[in-house]
Amino acid sequence: MKKKVIPAIIIIVLIFVFAGVFALQQFMKRYSYSTEQADLDAYFGVTSATDVPIILGNEFIEEHAQILDGYYYMDFASVQKYLNDRFYYGIEDGLFIYTTPTAIITSEVESNTWSDTEGGSGSESYPITKLVNGELYVALDYVKKYTNFAYEGFTDANHMQLTTSWEDETVATITKDTQVRIRGGVKSEILREIEKGETVVILEELENWTKVKTSDAYIGWVENKRLSDSKTRSPIPVTDYAEPEYTSISRDHMINLGFHNIGGVGGNDTISDMISGATSLNVISPTWFAITGNDGSIRSFASTSYVNTAHNNGIEVWALFDNFTGGSDFSTGEVLGHASSRAALIENVISACIAAGVDGLNLDFEMVAAEDGQSFVEFVRELSIACRKAGLVFSIDNYVPMNFNDHYDLEEQGIVADYVIIMGYDEHYAGSQEAGSVASLSYVENGIINTTAKVDPSKVINAVPFYTRIWHTSGGQVSSEAVSMKIASDYISNHGIDMQWNAEAGQNYGEYTGSDGVFNQIWMEDAESIGQKIDSMRASGIAGIAEWSLGMETSDVWEVIANYVNG
Repeated sequence: MKKKVIPAIIIIVLIFVFAGVFALQQFMKRYSYSTEQADLDAYFGVTSATDVPIILGNEFIEEHAQILDGYYYMDFASVQKYLNDRFYYGIEDGLFIYTTPTAIITSEVESNTWSDTEGGSGSESYPITKLVNGELYVALDYVKKYTNFAYEGFTDANHMQLTTSWEDETVATITKDTQVRIRGGVKSEILREIEKGETVVILEELENWTKVKTSDAYIGWVENKRLSDSKTRSPIPVTDYAEPEYTSISRDHMINLGFHNIGGVGGNDTISDMISGATSLNVISPTWFAITGNDGSIRSFASTSYVNTAHNNGIEVWALFDNFTGGSDFSTGEVLGHASSRAALIENVISACIAAGVDGLNLDFEMVAAEDGQSFVEFVRELSIACRKAGLVFSIDNYVPMNFNDHYDLEEQGIVADYVIIMGYDEHYAGSQEAGSVASLSYVENGIINTTAKVDPSKVINAVPFYTRIWHTSGGQVSSEAVSMKIASDYISNHGIDMQWNAEAGQNYGEYTGSDGVFNQIWMEDAESIGQKIDSMRASGIAGIAEWSLGMETSDVWEVIANYVNG
C-alpha cells in the first residue's frame, strides 16, 4: 500500500509544480515590463531620408519639414501658416520677397543672395529657398532673420521641435532610469530610455501613468512613480528679431470723406458744386487714377487747380486709384503678379500724386480674384512704403467682410495702411436675384463689427450710400436701377408711394404695382436711414464716415452727418 501512495503523491506534487510554473509564467507575461523597441520612423511618420516630422509646441502637425544638405526647410505654405505670413512668393518672377515698413527684400528662388530697395544686399551660407518636386521650401534659418521662433532638429529618427509660443508649462524630474513608452502600460513599446535626473514636460496625468515630452521631443508615457518635483516653468521666449513699427498717419479729427465720381478731366470743374453745402466735409476723393496696362501704366485725371480749390476750402484730397475704369487691355492678376509691374504702378501713381500736390491716396481695387489675393496684399505692403516715404495718407476701400473676400486680408491692411474704408453698401446690387436694400442697418452693423475685429477702430471708416435701387419684379424676373437720393425722392412722389418705416432694415420702405402689372419696391436712403447708420458708427468708436458719391444726396443729410463729425 505504501508503495502505491508514494507515486500518487509525487504526481500530485508535480501537478502543483507545473501549475505554479504556468501561473508564474502567466503572471510574468502579464505584469513584466516589455523590452520591445518601437519603430521610431513609424512612430514619427518619417517617409524618407530627408523627411522631418514636426512637433509644434506639444502636438504633432500634419505638415513636415525637409533636411536638405544639412539645413532645415519648411514648405512656403507652412511658413506662412505657422511662422510668418508676410513672406511672398512671386511665382511668375521666381522671386521670394519679404517686406518691412521701409524696404522690399528680394531673393531669386534657389539663390543664397538677397538685396533690398534701400541698397542693402547679403549672402547666406545656404540656398534661401529650394524647389522640391515643384514646391517651394524656405530655409528656417532665413525665416528666423525676420521672425521670433525656435527650432531644433533631431536625427536619431528624423523629427523637429518647433516653438512659436512660450506659455508656462508643468515639468517634472525623472527619479530613476526608466523608459518612455508609446502608451501607458508596461507592455507598450519603448520609445526611448530616459535617465535619472532628466526633466520632462507634463502633458497629461492618469492614475498610474503620465504623458510627457522629453527634451528631444519624444511624446510618450512614463510611470508616475518615476516622476518627482513637479513644478511650473516659464520658458524664455525668443526675441532675436525686433519687429519694426509700421508707422501711420492719423488725423486728430473725425474723417468725413466724400467720393467724387469724375468721368473725365472735365469733371474736375464740378468740385465747387460738389462741396457747396457739404458741411463738415474734410476729405474729398476724386476718381483720378486707374490701371491701363499690364506694364503698370495708369490713366490720370489729376488737376492741381482741383487740389487748390479743395485746400482753399479746408478740404484734403485723397485721390482714388482703381482697377476697373481704365479699359480692358490689362489683367489685375497679371499686373499684381509681377514685381516689375507692381513697381511701375507704384512709381506712376505716387509721381502723379506728388505732382498734383494731393494729401493722400485711396486704393479701390475691386473683384480681385482669390488666387491673386497674396499678390494684392504684397502690392498693398509695397504701396504703403511709397506712401509713407511721400507723406501721403494711405486708405483702402473694402467690401463688407465675408468669407468669400477674406483674401483681401483686412488684418494686414490695418497694420500697413492708415485708414481702412468699408464700402457699406451693395448688399443687393444689379445682379441680385431678389429685391432688397442696398444697405440695411444689420448689414452695415455687421460690416463694422467684423472689420473692427481685425482692424483698430481708430483706423476704420464706414462709407454710406447716397443712392438706392428701384426694384421691378415681372413674371418672376427681377431687375433694378441705381438712382440718387434726389431721383428716388422724385420717383416716390411721382408715383404716390406710401412709405413706411421698416425697423429691421433701418429704412423707409414702399411698394406699388403699376398698371402694367409690374411690382415695384424701394428701400429709401435718406437722412433718417443715414442717421440710423451713424448711430451704430458712433457706438463703435470708428474714425469717421465716407459717402458714395457726392452730388447724389439730398441736402438734409449733411446736417445729420455734421452732427456726427462735429461730435
